[in-house]
Amino acid sequence: MKKIPAEIKHIANVKVTDIAEEGKGVGKFDDLVIFIEKAIPGDVVDIELLRKKKSFAEAKVSRLVEPSEYRTEPFCQHFGICGGCKWQHMTYDGQLQFKQKSVTDALTRIAKIDTTHTEAILPSFETRYYRNKLEYTFSNKRWLTNEDILNNGDAEMDALGFHVPLRFDKILNIETCYLQTDPSNEIRNSIRDFALRNNISFYDLRNHEGALRNLIIRTSTTGELMIIVVFAYATPDEVEKTMLFVQERFPQTTSLLYILNEKKNDTIFDQDVKVFSGRDYILEEMEGLTFKIGPKSFYQTNSLQAYELYSITRQFAEFKGDELVYDLYTGAGTIANFVARHVKEVIGIEYVPSAIEDARINSSLNGIKNTTFYAGDMKDVLLPDFVNGHGKPDVIITDPPRAGMHPDVVQRLLEIEAPKIVYVSCNAATQARDIAILKEKYKVSRIRPVDMFPHTQHVENVVLMELI
Repeated sequence: MKKIPAEIKHIANVKVTDIAEEGKGVGKFDDLVIFIEKAIPGDVVDIELLRKKKSFAEAKVSRLVEPSEYRTEPFCQHFGICGGCKWQHMTYDGQLQFKQKSVTDALTRIAKIDTTHTEAILPSFETRYYRNKLEYTFSNKRWLTNEDILNNGDAEMDALGFHVPLRFDKILNIETCYLQTDPSNEIRNSIRDFALRNNISFYDLRNHEGALRNLIIRTSTTGELMIIVVFAYATPDEVEKTMLFVQERFPQTTSLLYILNEKKNDTIFDQDVKVFSGRDYILEEMEGLTFKIGPKSFYQTNSLQAYELYSITRQFAEFKGDELVYDLYTGAGTIANFVARHVKEVIGIEYVPSAIEDARINSSLNGIKNTTFYAGDMKDVLLPDFVNGHGKPDVIITDPPRAGMHPDVVQRLLEIEAPKIVYVSCNAATQARDIAILKEKYKVSRIRPVDMFPHTQHVENVVLMELI
């Protein structure tokens, strides 16, 4: 592979042909791949080289020679600095096209299967304000933009917002975010302003000191609202004053909670959650089912599109009503409860015990009596004795994390030989890796990508495999 000579700093008229996961455009100099910040497939650009590696280079656009047909003006003031929505400068039609391509490329290259029958990607019902959960971070080390530095060197350094990419200790202060519906922006800005007025300290991510640490906001399609304020080293008076302010300022809050977290990391799964007012949960609905969502519960963050994803999963399975279904990586049992009314029995398995408790509660809440849930590591639970004791499944639904399934689990699926496997994935590459092994006994009958997260590179994919 040809190297770029050390003296070359600029390259003219580079054609951008693809887009990488990080939102960078992909071009070439002879045979060398170059990742270009904020470039769009179809652009022709002059570039300035930033870093040169052995097998690739990184660059930024110095001049847009010819804009792509997919290029559009970003609608968020924080685009390019904030770590989210990295594809916002591409039209939504363009995003869908390249997400579909990323899925078919992975399945073709890694699984080596025919993807010509892949169905069209399902667009998201909403492309803005589609998330039901956001987590913000308080910091006393605000990220200063170039404009901040030029206009005001003495800018306020306390911030409430998102991490700047590759900088764990720097937080971009967010004015308006287009990911979650109102009153999300008002809640964040009001709490930040209250803390500044009352001299309540923001967290120091390096030295681990300060009162206010995180803010989590959860909403539901039923109109319910959960606000969680996470404190670190706050006095009882600071906690009381802050929570009273939130309660009075947002009386519509269904669940107002707080956490005292003095650990070195932000995770709350091992923390006690205290109820300041209201319930300790909110309710979500999907196709007549009610789901209880607590502060630690997992629920797909795009509620409307989650329904579409699960509907495609159920459609691919083509249930007749008498099936025994295994739901692997069941989480809070959302898929299990969603399909339970259409089958004889569902057995869900999940690693996280608290998620299994949520799954059982959700079954009880909906009067569903044909679900059974087990907690444990999948490779240790899904053993021959388990299958012998519960019966061979007619359909296996598997929705693993981004890393895909453990090799032992893939081998177990080959041994079980269920007539159908419906594989839901948020990472087409690891899905393709697993399918490459499963195709020893299975053919891929249907493929359909689903866009859950507009303006990002992420895409879900549903694959139906049938026993040969």
